[in-house]
Amino acid sequence: MFDIDPRKLMYFATVIELGSLSRAAKVLGLSQPALSTSMNRLEAEMGMRLLDRGPKGITPTQYGEILYCHARLIREEVQLAKRDLMNALSGQPESIRMGSLPSMAGSIIPMALGRWRALYPQGDLQVVENAQFDLLTGLLRRDFDLVVGFTEVFDMLDGLRQQVLFRDLLCVMARPGHPLTQTDALTWADLVGFPWISPTSRRSHTVLQHVMSTLNVGPPSQVTVCGSVSLLKSLVAQSDHLALLPAYAARTEIDDGRLLALPFEDPVLHRSIAVFFREGYALDLPRRDLVQSIKDCGLELARNP
Repeated sequence: MFDIDPRKLMYFATVIELGSLSRAAKVLGLSQPALSTSMNRLEAEMGMRLLDRGPKGITPTQYGEILYCHARLIREEVQLAKRDLMNALSGQPESIRMGSLPSMAGSIIPMALGRWRALYPQGDLQVVENAQFDLLTGLLRRDFDLVVGFTEVFDMLDGLRQQVLFRDLLCVMARPGHPLTQTDALTWADLVGFPWISPTSRRSHTVLQHVMSTLNVGPPSQVTVCGSVSLLKSLVAQSDHLALLPAYAARTEIDDGRLLALPFEDPVLHRSIAVFFREGYALDLPRRDLVQSIKDCGLELARNP
């Protein structure tokens, strides 16, 4: 149904952002009539009105907002492709793009990057922290060269390979003085009686869902989902919320007495951390050294949290 011209989409994104055909035409190096004709043709090709043209400027319609989200990404990808090709032509190293779990971004990843930068002081490195689902989706879309995450993603491995780097242990984090610190022999039933907070925005309760399905334990009384480990730790430190984090991700707060790990263990809390990359993708030496640095730091911190 939709025969979309990528060039018109890039023009469309600029028009939306500048809110004016005349300003957009100047930035794009086109005449205003030519740009106006291009936008009219885009709407005709799509079979819907995408722009509202009013006395105060141009704004997107409901459909225009949807299309703009994709048009902006297409434009950014084209710009990245141009930059990477120009860098390759000039002999500059290609940018390395890596995704990381938020729980690793405050400890293992900075430590590993420090060591890697000592070997590779030059070159562009981009690190994005996000939920596992979004990271692997981005990896499949070629947004990243590699992603560091946990291995329990059985439904998302088509087209991907994984290499286990180290094992770590999730701990149930609470504030000092939490009511559960007075409970002996904690059980999952005790834990889910309190509110929880999760550090990810997608598929966030994998461990809790596994527990509920295998041990016949009800859901937590309340679950808050956020994309920030800092917010997670602050909420746990100031309330009766519980959270799952590896000890190395809360080392500073534990040392400062703001958080503690409850004396609770379960095999389900052990997990494998791996590097993911696309099937057939060959890591060059800088990328292999980056992965090795993450592995070394992960082994150190997991052994000595």
